[in-house]
Amino acid sequence: MNRNQLYWLLQILGWGSIALVQIALASLSPTGIAPVQIWALIVLAQFNLGATHFLRFIVKRYNWFKLKIPQLLFQSILAMLALSFVNIGAQILINLAFGTLNPEEDFQILVILANLFIAFLFYVMWFLLYFLFHFLDNYNTSLKYEAKINQIRLNHLKSQLNPHFIFNALNSVRALVDEDPTKAKNAITRISNILRFSLMMDKKQTIDFEDELNTVKDYLMLESIRFEERLKVIYRIEDEAFSYKIPPMMLQTIVENAIKHGISNLVKGGIIEIKCREGLEDDLYIQVKNSGHLAVPPSLKPTADGGHGLSNTVQRLKLIYGDRASFRIFNSENEFVITEIKIPKQRVTLEQ
Repeated sequence: MNRNQLYWLLQILGWGSIALVQIALASLSPTGIAPVQIWALIVLAQFNLGATHFLRFIVKRYNWFKLKIPQLLFQSILAMLALSFVNIGAQILINLAFGTLNPEEDFQILVILANLFIAFLFYVMWFLLYFLFHFLDNYNTSLKYEAKINQIRLNHLKSQLNPHFIFNALNSVRALVDEDPTKAKNAITRISNILRFSLMMDKKQTIDFEDELNTVKDYLMLESIRFEERLKVIYRIEDEAFSYKIPPMMLQTIVENAIKHGISNLVKGGIIEIKCREGLEDDLYIQVKNSGHLAVPPSLKPTADGGHGLSNTVQRLKLIYGDRASFRIFNSENEFVITEIKIPKQRVTLEQ
């Protein structure tokens, strides 16, 4: 059950329970409760559900979760008072529609004030429970993200700093020292950039797309030294892509996967094409196309041999963006493998 389904379940159970309690209390009176009064209370519960859902829309639309406490309290009290007055009007209209209105009693000042206080109390309880659930859920999700990002960092450092990677990189540089010193120095700079970026990567959920792309370029430059003519790299990056933020090491992980499982297995090598474009709904589409073929669909779960890249990518997208991001990997024309990620623009705040 996702958060949206849970929200509606709690809404229906909450306001439904209040309606049942009101019906039970009314039935205890000497005159009992008429069927028409039961329907009036059910309609009132539906109104309260709709009213609180509208309040939730306002809270999310104007991002009340980021307000300072004094401003949040002020706006919340005003909103609940306004809903309470609307609730009084709704009660009168509902009773009028069902023929249960008693003008001599329902229009007394004390009765109106009592109904106003009860409505305000109900809305305060709803508001407190909603915000409490939101903050507890965000706290729990943040803990999950922290655990996952630590795992990502460790796995990436392992892949970047393992002896095999260092051995290949240094051997490539050593071969250039005599024949092309300038290129060797450039390669050493690229290695330094990658290691510095890996070691200095903090726990931010997202970083500038340009920073991630620069690291990928450094990595592919080193791999070009190792593969020589067997590797061709193509960049098709739209300018709009640089206005986005993406999870750190995400593009790097996909490119490493393309090298390891695609290019490395081909005698003649192949191409790596990185394409980034903006979609129609302010989404960033990142495609990594590499020569090769998927014999079987790749596992998106961590494997016993340490294969964490794709599974971590999928889980991080889910944790940060929920259902607004997507990941897929598929064959194209039996000659290429395409990995595609969709990332929404900037909106990484987890919502209830």
